[in-house]
Amino acid sequence: MSALAGTRLVLDRAPRALLDAVAADPEAPLVLAVSGPGGHGRTAYLQELARVYRRAGITVHEAAPELPDAADPDAVLLVDDAHLLDDARLRALRHLVAGRRHRLAVAYRPWPRPAALTELVDAVRRDGRLLPLAPFTRERTATYLAGVPELGRRGELVDFVHGQTAGVPRDVDRLVRGLRGQDQAGVPAEPPRAAVLEFGPDLDDLAPDVRRLLLAVAAGVPLPVDLLGTLLGREPADVDGLVAATRSAGLLGADGRLAPLVRRAVTALSPAAERIAVWRRLSEVQLARGGPVLPLVRALLAAGVAGDCPAGTLEAAAEEALGTEPALAAELFAAAAAAGRPVATRQAVAAALAGDLDAALRLADRLLGSAAATDRAEAALVAATALAHRGQLGRSVELYRWSGAAPAAAFATVGALAGGDPAGAEAAATDHRGGPPTLHASAARLMAEGIRDSVTGTPTTALSTLVQATALLEPDGRAVLLPDSPAALAALTALHSGELDIADRVLDRAAASGIGGPLMARRHRLLQAWLLMVRGRTAGAAERLGMLTAGGRPLESRDLLFATALELGIARRNSDLGALQRGWGHALEAVVRHPVDLFTLLPLGELAVVAARLGDLDRLAPHLHGARALLARLGDPPLWSAPLHWSGLHAAILTEEPAVADEHVAALHAAATHSRYAAVVAAAAASWVDVLRGVVDPVRVEAAARGLHDAGFCWDGARLAGQAAIRTSDRRAMTTLLDCARMLQGRPGGTRSPQRPTADGQVADALATPAGHRLSDREREVAELVLAGLTYREIGDRLFISAKTVEHHVARMRSRLGCANRAELLALLRTIVAHRPDTAAGQPWPERTTR
Repeated sequence: MSALAGTRLVLDRAPRALLDAVAADPEAPLVLAVSGPGGHGRTAYLQELARVYRRAGITVHEAAPELPDAADPDAVLLVDDAHLLDDARLRALRHLVAGRRHRLAVAYRPWPRPAALTELVDAVRRDGRLLPLAPFTRERTATYLAGVPELGRRGELVDFVHGQTAGVPRDVDRLVRGLRGQDQAGVPAEPPRAAVLEFGPDLDDLAPDVRRLLLAVAAGVPLPVDLLGTLLGREPADVDGLVAATRSAGLLGADGRLAPLVRRAVTALSPAAERIAVWRRLSEVQLARGGPVLPLVRALLAAGVAGDCPAGTLEAAAEEALGTEPALAAELFAAAAAAGRPVATRQAVAAALAGDLDAALRLADRLLGSAAATDRAEAALVAATALAHRGQLGRSVELYRWSGAAPAAAFATVGALAGGDPAGAEAAATDHRGGPPTLHASAARLMAEGIRDSVTGTPTTALSTLVQATALLEPDGRAVLLPDSPAALAALTALHSGELDIADRVLDRAAASGIGGPLMARRHRLLQAWLLMVRGRTAGAAERLGMLTAGGRPLESRDLLFATALELGIARRNSDLGALQRGWGHALEAVVRHPVDLFTLLPLGELAVVAARLGDLDRLAPHLHGARALLARLGDPPLWSAPLHWSGLHAAILTEEPAVADEHVAALHAAATHSRYAAVVAAAAASWVDVLRGVVDPVRVEAAARGLHDAGFCWDGARLAGQAAIRTSDRRAMTTLLDCARMLQGRPGGTRSPQRPTADGQVADALATPAGHRLSDREREVAELVLAGLTYREIGDRLFISAKTVEHHVARMRSRLGCANRAELLALLRTIVAHRPDTAAGQPWPERTTR
């Protein structure tokens, strides 16, 4: 530890206090035993003690006498490595301690522990002091680094050094010297090679069995004594001795583990043949005992020597990793396949579970043409699952039916119904060939029953069945390949029937239990974000969406469609016209990539409203026609059709097509008896078109708005109340509806009286802001363009006014709204503009032609 020039010893309180006491009174008696494993600073401490005595003019001897009489009573005797002394010298030292005439200190390792050394230590314990040396605490490691000007006491570097060395002073010193020789700043990814190489002499001096023990421990798996005995060919008592020797050398921690730096040195510096032999034997023993081999293989991967593993071990480790780390499982299966194991089918399963559908499809397609019958059936399941995620439901159903596996018929039924093929669903249902009623197979059958009930039965029955299917997979569903998870289908059913709380809970449980592995994880999180959006919690939805799309693998087409619709749905609710325009091209691409199916009607409906807002509904018309045709083939099931009619209503409002809007209202009324949600949106739709025609019944509107809110659609409820408020000239009704809108959006009712309608029948405040402020129509136009990120000059060019006039409008808005700075103004403008009417107020529609 003293090898660093200019770096003082870093001692704990007790060793430092003893040095200070000796320095204060060097003539005082001294009987001391310093103990500690190798590398803990025993030698450095005795050297420091010798310097203190010599500075005081006292003679220091360092060789243990063979006889007690040979010791000089006026000198101080400091003996290192007492555990290596013969019995005669140990007995001589014990006699000196018993005589109480000599000042002496001995230092020793905990092992070996000959009887004479035990007697000497017992004598010191009676007549003197024992001083055990322990590893550095993190604070002492920080103090050590603080004495090295090139490195300093940076927290992240302290953590790196302490974590790599476990605080063993010798290893801290080696690592610090290696770091001093590097030019790079910051914390390295791994220890410098120079620090690793310094362990070479230590390892060379070890007995072969101790090196083999270290290699076994370096594998990173728990090693009970009986397993070590089998591995090393030793009896348990001999193994205990080897462990004690390794700990005494300062290489093995008290917890039986190697510090990362030592582990790297053992792995890198041991002869390759010896390392391979030990790890092969260890894997064979573990497999024979039925023990886990994944920790062993993971450790070898980290060390970069996984190629030393037998193929059978890699395969067994891959099976262990499949449920929790399918990407690692795929890597291990690939390594096993390269070594000659027939595991390509399992590799395809692992790749699919990990979300790598390209690799899964490549492997599965190859197996379909060349593998044995059983492998072809599993390959067909993999390919069918991957194609379902990519919207190729026809091909997916075909492969499921061809595979003949137990859950395949149920999955084919789900796929056929999702694609609007009831005849295909009936045919798939007859393909059931039996098989054991495993959790997987039972959940698949319930999924098929639930989707069938959602089309031909009641929402309550369908939702209950799908939630039951989810519960079946919760105990062990991480390694189950699913075309869609029962949790996602239950959440979609709940969204379509207004049971948002149930959707929340079932998705939370699915995320916690990991149903479907990483392949389904994004699907679950996207639906959780969708729930936040429809509830009006756009910030939370945007945050979740950002986490989903940041880095990682690209989204598959179904998830991409949901993510794109989420992004634009959030922008629409925030009245962010710029974001709508920027994202529309990507949205069209997502729609084109994924064919219309039953389970993507929600994003399609959301995009229809966005398209109408942007005046580009014609480009989405073919897909909407396809959705309506799909529903027609299924008999227009109310559960699935009602949300699409609700979205269609708002698209018709934006495109100013009263007749089309009336058609959607009529369809919603026809479905009103089917579910609570259908009844709620039917009432809201009727109120909405009446409001747009200038007929505002505040009691009816408030009831409809509260119905939407109670069903979880908070943003829609608040918006309906706000739209009605700006279209009534009745001040009392306006106050009531504005307070209702604020409450439904989670804001307290205002106390300020509403603004009077303007001469043309408009109310300047579309939906009163928290303080009841008002903006003119021109100020609203300016506010929207400011929020879209345009400059004053660009806004002026668009509105045919000067940039100075734009600046005047912004300054007036800031003053009127009482904003202290631009950021506060922008935040408040977003709130105001978020409730801008979709069509101009005061322009009533024609009378309803149909009901």
